[in-house]
Amino acid sequence: MSLASWFRWNEPPNRISQRNSTEMVVETLMMELSWQTKQAEKQQRERENEYRKIKTGVDYGWLVSYPKQSYDISPGERLQLEDMCTKIHPSYCGPVILRFRQLIAEYEPEVQEVSRLFRSVLQEAAEKIKEEEEAKKLARQWNTKNKTSLSLTTFKSRSRISPFISDIKTISEDVERGTQPTRRVWSMPEFRNAK
Repeated sequence: MSLASWFRWNEPPNRISQRNSTEMVVETLMMELSWQTKQAEKQQRERENEYRKIKTGVDYGWLVSYPKQSYDISPGERLQLEDMCTKIHPSYCGPVILRFRQLIAEYEPEVQEVSRLFRSVLQEAAEKIKEEEEAKKLARQWNTKNKTSLSLTTFKSRSRISPFISDIKTISEDVERGTQPTRRVWSMPEFRNAK
């Protein structure tokens, strides 16, 4: 027996194929949230250092050692955010990240405000997805309604009135009874001399 069969080096990794698109969207969005949280924390520390430097006039920043990450989202809030992320369609993952980054750059929030900002972006995207689904549903209803009405119009259009058949009595026909019928071209109007 060879050692390769024990270690299974020759088998392709199945990890990527086992993940579905929803899990990938949740993981991507939550990684973006944690990265933006770290960045906001770093910026907040830099602002505090600048404030201390201005206040005291001395820079002790080289003495301070910061923990890797001091702020963490509560488990309940994390679960709620992950649940909201599952409602995001994979095609909206990129636009959600771009919108989140845009709001972070615009507002420069504190660390505690990042998760609330992320929640608002997710809600906005979920509402947009819901509106588009309703619009698609209405469009489908409209298309099925139009198909039935088009079939009725084609049915009605089969019974046409031919202008050359004079089964229909008209006023002009009553006027023309007294005169003798003359042969004329239909594309030209008939002009009569007054008697």
